Amino acid sequence: MKVLLLGVGGVGEGIARIARDKPWLEQIILADYHLARAQEVYEKLGKPVHFAVEKADASDIQGLARLASRYGVDLILNAVSCEFSDAIFEAAYQANTAYMDMALSGVGADMGRYQFDHAPLWEEKGLLALIGMGMDPGVSDIFAKYAAKHLFDEIDEIGIRDGAALQTEGYEFAPTFSIYDTIEECTDPALIWQRDKGWYQVEPFSEPELFPFPEGIGPMEVVNVEHEEVVLIPRWIRCNKVTFKYGLGEKFIQVIRTLKMLGLHRREPVNVKGIQVAPLDVVAALLPDPAKLGPKMSGKTCVGTWVTGWKDGQRRSVYLYQVMDNQEAMQKYGIQAVSLQTAIGPVIGLELLAKGIWQGKGVLGPEAFDPDPFLERMPGYDFPYQIIEIDETTIQRLG
Repeated sequence: MKVLLLGVGGVGEGIARIARDKPWLEQIILADYHLARAQEVYEKLGKPVHFAVEKADASDIQGLARLASRYGVDLILNAVSCEFSDAIFEAAYQANTAYMDMALSGVGADMGRYQFDHAPLWEEKGLLALIGMGMDPGVSDIFAKYAAKHLFDEIDEIGIRDGAALQTEGYEFAPTFSIYDTIEECTDPALIWQRDKGWYQVEPFSEPELFPFPEGIGPMEVVNVEHEEVVLIPRWIRCNKVTFKYGLGEKFIQVIRTLKMLGLHRREPVNVKGIQVAPLDVVAALLPDPAKLGPKMSGKTCVGTWVTGWKDGQRRSVYLYQVMDNQEAMQKYGIQAVSLQTAIGPVIGLELLAKGIWQGKGVLGPEAFDPDPFLERMPGYDFPYQIIEIDETTIQRLG
């Protein structure tokens, strides 16, 4: 498989490092707006002969299509901010190549709308766009599909529950992922789906509950946040409700609320002494690069899918999860835990597509595919997962 990787930040570097020596990878092109960053990653990987480095503008549809065609790639993997997803998706279509991303453009129930509206065109061409194939969304959705296939006869609720016990030395506020996507998720209204209501919005950070995260992370308050799983899961998995809650911590929430109150979450430029400046660009410039936080981080991060329902006539409550320890991530790959955790899912997806184990056309989410071969490969990628029973009566509702 030949892959055009757009974006070589922390996650992009992780993808390149993990995929580097896989026998199914014929070539990977490291493409980034900042050519020096792509070159840096290329050199860190030992200048592999089947890698190439290119400068690319994620907003330039025609330029991306030409780049993909020049290398004859089989797939464009979008590892940049979701604000560029529509343009990259369109470039892949014009280049007659498959597409994969890890986050959806749009807000609320309209997340992914551009892609879904164009699904018939992709089907006509026989092309596949696999959207939301990161960690969450991505692996979290595959956990949900596995639970539906093997663990339940009837599902009541699928709730993504993420939490972390991570500390970053020297910083009181240091997001471990793109600040642009983080701000968007945390300032937009949160999204819930119910079978009898469809999609509806609630206040961000609402409906707090105390969730018992495993492997030493412990109980953590989680709150409603806008996320792609709520849009994707109901399209392929039958259930009564889908939610997403994240353990952000009170300090993190206070910072986000303050940024929004001051208008610093806005991407639209404002006039500052005769210069047009986007407030969020200023915030991003003042914060540390997530790709370089690894040496200062410690602790674990957990992404999981909590599923409740019935099996053989009995009520059941199961949590499928993956925990990544930052020290282990740095020792093995030199990449911080959140970036590495996000990177492995797409690489496993690439392998399954390259080998023809996953096949499809049109616009599909991870839930559209058989979860078994994905979970079978996770341990081989140093990416173990666990399935545990949780007494749902112990989940304390705080609001």
